[in-house]
Amino acid sequence: MVFSSPIFFFLFLPLTLLLYALAPRFLRNFVLLFASACFYAFGELQHLALLGVSLVINYIGGIWIAGGTGDARKRRLSVLVATNIAGLLWYKYAGFFATNWNATSDWLGLNLQTAIPNIALPLGISFFTFHAISYLVDVYRRKVEPQRDPFAYALYILLFPQLIAGPIIRYHDIAHQLHERTTRLPDFAEGCRRIIIGLAKKLLVANPMGVVADAIYATPVAELSTGAVWLAAVAYALQIYFDFSAYSDMAIGLCRLFGFRLRENFNYPYIADSIQDFWRRWHISLSTWFRDYVYIPLGGNRHGDLRTHVNLLTVFFLCGLWHGASWNFIVWGLFHGLFLVLERTSWGGVLAKLPGIARTAYTLFVVMIGWVLFRADSLEVAGDILARMFWPSDGRLGGEFIDPLGWLVMVIGILTAGPWLGRTLLSDGGPESSTARQLRAAVAVSVLAGICFVALFSTTYNPFIYFRF
Repeated sequence: MVFSSPIFFFLFLPLTLLLYALAPRFLRNFVLLFASACFYAFGELQHLALLGVSLVINYIGGIWIAGGTGDARKRRLSVLVATNIAGLLWYKYAGFFATNWNATSDWLGLNLQTAIPNIALPLGISFFTFHAISYLVDVYRRKVEPQRDPFAYALYILLFPQLIAGPIIRYHDIAHQLHERTTRLPDFAEGCRRIIIGLAKKLLVANPMGVVADAIYATPVAELSTGAVWLAAVAYALQIYFDFSAYSDMAIGLCRLFGFRLRENFNYPYIADSIQDFWRRWHISLSTWFRDYVYIPLGGNRHGDLRTHVNLLTVFFLCGLWHGASWNFIVWGLFHGLFLVLERTSWGGVLAKLPGIARTAYTLFVVMIGWVLFRADSLEVAGDILARMFWPSDGRLGGEFIDPLGWLVMVIGILTAGPWLGRTLLSDGGPESSTARQLRAAVAVSVLAGICFVALFSTTYNPFIYFRF
């Protein structure tokens, strides 16, 4: 069950909202917890027990850490973080490590082959593992008190809008909201607005751009022209942004319906003027998680340039690996890490002196090259695509893969990837906005809602990209 499906919009969500509204205040967390467990079980019933084990271990673990002193406290944190990471490594990376071990063994002429385990990846494991680790570390740092109410802790992890694909919520950001929250009419209206905007991003832009990108990537690279591979790069850049920011918008909006206020996860990343700025705008909850729980503990930028550069590359190696068990993701992460290092050298000074439009063009160029590494089926395919991007090549033209409606969607996607058109049409402008502006926003969202619901019944199953991570 995904947010962009009729069963979610016309059965699960209305039923959950009705039960939540009818329940006494002291039972509302139980309603949400039950609904969240059902939401997860609908797609991953076989891994619901695993999620339950993780909840029990980390709930008890937070109390265990808080009860320790001195080195014992640190040892307890180490055991629990290692336990969480071990689970992530086993389910997500065991097959990848075994495959690469066997390949290395063959290359060295050794007879050290190992069986490659066939392990089903639990839905959302990267996200609920990172939630748990951040909670444990914050308890260790005495930033928060451990949650004594097991149902409140379970709701923090299981809350269905963010359970599958984030955003990664810090416990201290919503700790008080687990017990004290209200949903006023403006909150409900804002939640609905964000949900519709997210749904429009997914159905009206991300999915059509995905059709174009998938068709080109499914074609042998040798048959593609330079124009076709550039078209694929633009289409995928739009697809992944509108797909993942759509999920984040819908998660934020859904939480708002139940009184939770989440931080933003995207801030128009394609208008960034550097790779540093891009990562301040893209998947903000993940980039800040790595900053606070990996980069800073490694020493951050406190021990000279060389150590800072190593720390950055380490963080983005792990960031790439977090996205999936593939060398493409690892190289993509290191590619971004390399440019973050370069921007801390004299190149950063040169970049700062360029006109704003040139800095944004540089950033978009680097990001789009990175998306080729991210999307391609293998590094070899990525290399072939990049070669055709930079060496004029004949082959099937881009126009063969996209129709006039697709071109229109692409133009709309490019225009709305920045703040200008979206803010004009869809924002209510806040408390200072005029009645006319609010009315215009309401009409625009209502029209979007109608178009989205028509598309909802005409589209095939198309889950969000980040479900696979």
